[in-house]
Amino acid sequence: MHATSTPSAGELFRLVQSGRAESRADLSRLTGLSASTVALRVEELIAHGYLEETGRGVSKGGRRPRMLAVSAGETIVAAVDLGERHMTIVLMNRRGEVLADANEPLSLLDGPQRVLADVWDKVQQLARDVPDTRLEGIAMSLPGPVDSRDGRLLAPMRMPGWNGVVVADLLREITGLPAHVENDANAMAMGEFVERGQSVKELVFVKAGSGIGCGVIAGGELYRGYRGVAGDISHVALAGAPPVICSCGRVGCLDVVASGAAIVDALRESGIAVDHLEDVLALAADAHPRATGLLREAGQRTGEVLATIINFFNPRVLAIGGQLATADAFIAGVRQAIYTLCLPMSTDQLEISVSAAGPLGGARGVGDALLTTLLEPERIDRDLRQA
Repeated sequence: MHATSTPSAGELFRLVQSGRAESRADLSRLTGLSASTVALRVEELIAHGYLEETGRGVSKGGRRPRMLAVSAGETIVAAVDLGERHMTIVLMNRRGEVLADANEPLSLLDGPQRVLADVWDKVQQLARDVPDTRLEGIAMSLPGPVDSRDGRLLAPMRMPGWNGVVVADLLREITGLPAHVENDANAMAMGEFVERGQSVKELVFVKAGSGIGCGVIAGGELYRGYRGVAGDISHVALAGAPPVICSCGRVGCLDVVASGAAIVDALRESGIAVDHLEDVLALAADAHPRATGLLREAGQRTGEVLATIINFFNPRVLAIGGQLATADAFIAGVRQAIYTLCLPMSTDQLEISVSAAGPLGGARGVGDALLTTLLEPERIDRDLRQA
């Protein structure tokens, strides 16, 4: 809220949406507005479908307060987590509740125009399963760096034909809807933050799958850095790593020695027939020594890079998601490196855990970011003025 102006109806909505306020009394206390002014603005928000009453709360000495919540409404957003060989789609209402989800195969090698058209077809099919609603926006997380200034993909690995594409513009052109895009690790970090009730203000999320990325929540906000590539650890070169050439032209980058794709390549070089990371995980589940050893080694190398981040940033939680997070050997390797290389004061209260948000975390995270944009106080106030 603006310190020098009277809080608007849209700003009252944001207090309810963020969980800071649950009643009219909370809004009056947080804003300094009179009870009558708050009541008028809340009634306006209810009348226009932004808020709703959800029953009576616990009395604190007077009458039990009428509780407020974001209205689910009739509009939904689509959020898509785009992977190298699959996409996860969720449909969410304005509360951020998932109404439907689906996992569909795809190939990024088909190029942006065809892939995004296919995504839109799948979204519309899924939306038919949620009757009496209409789509008001679409969000997408991408497995590559996204320039936060203009939404342009920056030299993504394993995405030939996508470099320099402004995916949000292409999505708007194909769907006719407001669109938002985000790097996948950032989206997963946001999903983890929301899943944990927005209570962990300092959080590092590692997405470990075919590639490796990192998202950072600082002070309760996603930290993108100047261009949006904060947390991109994939091109950190490790001392003593095998001299594998990376797409960036250097050797020994984390992505080419510790990612799921790197493990698949290493097993193939050992004469073990694997096609995808799922095959590696299946071998490890059957206690295959080479697969298990490579997973632990990949975890240790990832932990080496993360140790510097832990010492520098001092997060409360390090959450690990992606397919590699399902492998105990990988998680054990990460833990071993961090507890060996980090200062005790950085780790004595550090929680290292597998993602609480699960496989829908990335889609939910980028969907929540879109909802925050669509429901900005300024937009709500403009809508109320025009009504």
